Amino acid sequence: MPRFAQLVMGPAGSGKSTYCSTMIQHSEQINRSVQVVNLDPAAEHFEYPVMADIRELIQVDDVMEDDSLRFGPNGGLVFCMEYFANNFDWLEESLGHVEDDYILFDCPGQIELYTHLPVMKQLVEQLQQWEFRVCGVFLVDSQFMVESFKFISGVMAALSAMVLLEIPQINIMTKIDLLSPKAKKEIEKYLDPDMYSMMEDSPDSIRSKKFKKLTQAICGLIDDYSMVRFLPFDRTDEEGINIVLQNIDFSIQYGEDLELKEPKETDDEPSNLNFDEIFQGKGDS
Repeated sequence: MPRFAQLVMGPAGSGKSTYCSTMIQHSEQINRSVQVVNLDPAAEHFEYPVMADIRELIQVDDVMEDDSLRFGPNGGLVFCMEYFANNFDWLEESLGHVEDDYILFDCPGQIELYTHLPVMKQLVEQLQQWEFRVCGVFLVDSQFMVESFKFISGVMAALSAMVLLEIPQINIMTKIDLLSPKAKKEIEKYLDPDMYSMMEDSPDSIRSKKFKKLTQAICGLIDDYSMVRFLPFDRTDEEGINIVLQNIDFSIQYGEDLELKEPKETDDEPSNLNFDEIFQGKGDS
């Protein structure tokens, strides 16, 4: 029997731990067993119980205080993750061998882990050897994505993880519930973006010709190949949470013995997320 995993990734402050907490609460309401593993050696506290915590293996503070290493926060975290990659037996023992497990891995926020360092790729390969079906869940903070250039930066970060890990990936805009009604309407166009339209809407005065040409090439790549789309995540909206979970489950075929249905979003109509219905009543709160 396969086991199932979400790698919850994204920049620092994008809401990874909040996402895990929300998914735990939602799973309890639908009578579903979901566990969380903390893989952030710099984490301080959680709003949910964890089945395994990397800080039992190694902590950033201990590495930084080691006079022989002399690492700062970022170097210390990279050292911790490389140490973790050399001690996957600790993770195997912590996970056990329960069939049909569904585990959220709350990952660190350092972007280099998803661009050029091999640690997360090694983790994916190890989980697959343990018969896990793995889905990447890449989070970006919607509060910082309401301008086209910030959006493009977020897209490139998501693409970096997608290319490095080579697993199904669902991209999510978090903290929708914290946006103003005006910002919620503005963010809608970024969920299934028309990159060429974004370029036309952006003022030319803030770009050099060379930068404009590069940005057009990036936008063309994203738009032509439909490489990145986003789902909205409002932690107060149970229907929206269920749509996100349904898309993730479909990507790893969770519950296929239960005749899992394809999620509402389809390849032919990627924007059919019923966005107005997701936000209905939220703007007045």
